[in-house]
Amino acid sequence: MTTVKITPTDNGPYQVDGPVTVIDAAGTEYDISEQTTIYLCRCGNSATKPFCDGTHETLPFQAANRAAGVPAAI
Repeated sequence: MTTVKITPTDNGPYQVDGPVTVIDAAGTEYDISEQTTIYLCRCGNSATKPFCDGTHETLPFQAANRAAGVPAAI
């Protein structure tokens, strides 16, 4: 099994390392098979959602990067 690592960057996107499948809200699947690292938007303002385009750098976007505890199972 291959490991996928997701890391929230400080006041920026989620950095995703490893092989993943990305499907947006409209059901579009993106071919990212050649990429080993991608960045997913967290600010909600990227023009290339679900991917980050750096827009967060022009906004007063602040994110909580540390979990308060272990998340509940969905």
